[in-house]
Formats: sequence, structure tokens, C-alpha cells
Amino acid sequence: MRRTSRTQAGVRSGREGNDSAEGGGADGADRSGVTTGADRLESDRPPPRLPLPVRPATGRLLVLATVFVCAACGLVYELELVALASYLAGDSVTQASVVLSVMVFAMGAGSLLAKRLRPRAAVAFGLMEGALALVGGMSAMGLYACFAWLGQSRPALVAFSLAIGVLIGAEVPLLMTLIQRIRRQDAGGAVADLFAADYVGALVGGLAFPFLLLPWLGQITSALATGAVNAAVGGAVVLWLFRRDMSPRARYALLAGNALVLAALLTAATLAGPFEQAARRAVYGDAVRVALRTDVQEIVLTGRPGQPLALYLDGRLRVSERDEYRYHEALVHPAMTGPHARVLILGGGDGLAAREVLRYPDVRSVTVVEPDPEVVRLARTDPRLSALNGKVYGDARLRSVTAEPFGWLRRSAPRRAYDVIVADLGDPCGAAGMKLYSQEFYGLTRRALAPGGRLSVHAGSAGKRPRVYWTVTSTVRAAGFRTAGLRVPSDRGDWGLVLAARDGVPVLELPRGMPRVRWLTAARLRAAAAGVGAAGPEVAASTLVRPRYPG
Repeated sequence: MRRTSRTQAGVRSGREGNDSAEGGGADGADRSGVTTGADRLESDRPPPRLPLPVRPATGRLLVLATVFVCAACGLVYELELVALASYLAGDSVTQASVVLSVMVFAMGAGSLLAKRLRPRAAVAFGLMEGALALVGGMSAMGLYACFAWLGQSRPALVAFSLAIGVLIGAEVPLLMTLIQRIRRQDAGGAVADLFAADYVGALVGGLAFPFLLLPWLGQITSALATGAVNAAVGGAVVLWLFRRDMSPRARYALLAGNALVLAALLTAATLAGPFEQAARRAVYGDAVRVALRTDVQEIVLTGRPGQPLALYLDGRLRVSERDEYRYHEALVHPAMTGPHARVLILGGGDGLAAREVLRYPDVRSVTVVEPDPEVVRLARTDPRLSALNGKVYGDARLRSVTAEPFGWLRRSAPRRAYDVIVADLGDPCGAAGMKLYSQEFYGLTRRALAPGGRLSVHAGSAGKRPRVYWTVTSTVRAAGFRTAGLRVPSDRGDWGLVLAARDGVPVLELPRGMPRVRWLTAARLRAAAAGVGAAGPEVAASTLVRPRYPG
């Protein structure tokens, strides 16, 4: 992304900067475009060097170091927007496409706008870096605020991407002009030097964001810290290295502007904690009991004493004490018709699906594969959540594995080992739907099932998103299963479930000796099956290379 826009901007600026250095820019030709002999003699003279506080070689090195830092900061802003938008709205592919495409366009526009600023390149670069530090540093906080209080983050995402892209696009043309004024150099060599610093900086910023900034500082504070670095470095190189190229009034204005930007970022950093708490209350209400940000997702538990417990993962409601028993009873018990001594639960770290499985005394082993160990820890230790799941993690028959389900099935799952597999995963949409609801994934579950084994799948809402539901059904069938569907009512609509059999046709009936449950009866099971119908629209199966689930 940065390569395309910066290359175009740099080559244009290289030509224009060289022309400016060799012939004084527009003064080297008359208005008709004809160069006079006197102009040629003037252009043959070496351009006057810009007075610097250091040697020209040191000045060039400092400018290239600035390019390095600016590139790192710019990429952090981009990744920050993609990460936060994916968390808030889901579907990381769509969010990344919006951010990157808007930024590429905006960077091209910014490089064109920078042409008019070349006569005062030092002042313009200082202003651009201050504005970029403020907009980029505040972007995460602004995006989260729009989501929390306005309920919509997409317009803010486009606006921030556009503004940041314009400011990033203006950087290299201005830096090209400044470096050419330090020492005369051919355009190709200057472009090569700038791009080398730019790409190495982008590499450092791209690696620093997921491995250092995000885990240590979080999304909001890491953006603010990046903005502070951006403002400090951009302001310092202009106010010190190019101070003789500016009037005293311009220097004082830039100094005051950068001080205000740094003060604003520092103030926002000190208020980040209260801001996050206020935004969380705006999203989840006043009943937040636990809020954690793990390497996998954000986990929020709500429900004060006397209020129903609710579990949110990445802002989406996964468990509500009001009606979760309907979902888990329908997800588990129809699949237990037949042999069920060995059960595998994919996801379901909250322990609620395991609660239903372990009600059968003839179950010998249950394996829960959960990618986030914090969900399991809360299910073990939180008094209300552990009471809701019946303290299943204290049962000797249950074994917990921390792993991503697809990779675990591929590398570690024993073949033909399980009588029942329960896929208690998030909704089939976005990046998760591309992998954990793919034909390849269901092929791996089929390989892990014993002959005659059954698979139960959470497939989203059959009523609100019927095409997604039937895509899941079609994908399970494409992996070699026979299927039957269920539509279970909930307080918020419905849950769509798919029951599949490895061999033969799945039987929609309750197992003999089923323990007492709160909701599921034979009549309700028949009604849930009738709510889906025997056949749906013809839709293609979803695979890893051809995902079919919308965002």
C-alpha cells in the first residue's frame, strides 16, 4: 500500500525537487515553457546549500531517520484502525479493505496537494506532522467514542482513514524537497534513499504494533503514544535542522502548535482509563462486573446481584442467563442420541455445553478446546459463571485444551476418537466464518468422529440471516455429512442449529434416559425442526479459498 502511493509521490517530487534545486523551480523557465540561454547558465551553477547546524551528510541522515520514524508511525495508525474496526464491527476483511483502499486514494491526493507547499517545505512538513500526530493519535479514541455513543463506527472509520491518508501522502514529497535542498542529488538516488528508510520504518511499525504496542498499551494508548512520537520527531527535525529556513514567527507558531498537540495527547492518555470505562458503560450498561482484554478478544461479564448474568466476547453477546439453557439443551441433547461416551466440544470455554454433556452418567470423557484461556479461567473462578455451568471444571471427566480449534483438529485430534462433537463457536461471519465454518473444518471434524458419530453446529440465526444458516448447512453436507436443522427461539430472535451424522441420517429425537432439563421436550424439538424446514435455498459451500459468509 505505502509502496504504490509513496513511489508515485516520490518520483514526482524528485523531479520537481531536482528542478527546484538546479534551476530555482518555476523561475528557471518563462511562462511559455521556453528556457533561455541565461537560464541555462544559471542552472549550471550548483544550488546554494541551505544553512544547517550540522554537516550536509549528517543532515541527510537525520532526514532519513525522520522518514523511518514517520513511516513506522503511519503504519501503526493504519493497523490501529483495522484492528479496532474489526473488533467493533467484525469481519476483518471488510474493515481492512475499507481502511487500506481509502488510505491509498487519500495518499495520492495528499501527494498532489503537497506540490503547492514545496516553496515552504519546512513549515509545511512541520504542520503536516503535527496534524498527523493529532489525528492519528486520537483516531482510536474517536472511533471507539462513535461506536459507544452513536452506535455507528463506519463513517468515522472512513473519515479518519481519509484524513490520515492525505497527511501521510504529503510527507514524502515535502521530505524529498528538503533533502534535495540539503545536498544536490539525482532524483533516482534520492528516491531510493527515502524509500529504503520508509520501508524499513514500515517494517518496524508493522511488527511493533501487534507484538509490543497492542499487548503493552492497548489500542487507545498505543495510538496516543505513536502520535506523541510522531509529533516530537517531526517537530524536532524542522525546528532544529531547518530553523534557518523559517522566519521567527513561523518557528514560534510551529513550536506552540507542537506543544499543544503533545499536551492534547498527554491529556487524552491520562483520561484513557475513565474514557474506556464510560464507553464500556455506554455499550454494556452499568452492570459490568469483569472487563478483560486478552490476546484473543475482549471479555466482559455483566450482571450485578439480582440481575441476570451475561457474557460478551468482542462486544457480542454470547451467553445470557435469561435463556442460555434453551440454546445449550438444543445444541447438546439431540446429538447425544446414540453412543456418547467420548465427547469433544470446540469452543464452549464457558462450560455451559459441557454442563449438559456431563449430566449423562455414562459419558466417560469430555475434551473442551477453547482458544482463550481467560474464558476457561473465568468459568472456573467467577462465582456466578461457575455456578451457572455447574462447576464442570471440577469434574474429573473433563479435560481443557487451550488451542485454536482448526489447528488442533488438524494436528492433534485423534482420528475416529469421538462419538459426539459439539461446535459451540461464535456466529459464522467475517474471518471466523471463513475458517471455523469452512468445508475443510467440517472435514476435519468428520475425520475425528467415530463411525456413527454425530456433529452439532451453532449456525447463527435461521430467521434473521437465513442465507448464512443455509450456507453452513450446505458446507456441512459438502464435507460428507447428512444434516437436519433446528430453529430455537430466544429473547433476541432465534438460534439456528445443524445436527449432522457421519454415517446415515441424523435422527431428531431425544436420547433415552435423558436427564431432566428446563426447556427441551420432544414436542419442542419437533417444533424447532419444523421452524427450519426440510430444505432451503441452493447455496454453495464455503471453503477457505472461497468463503461465502458475509460480514
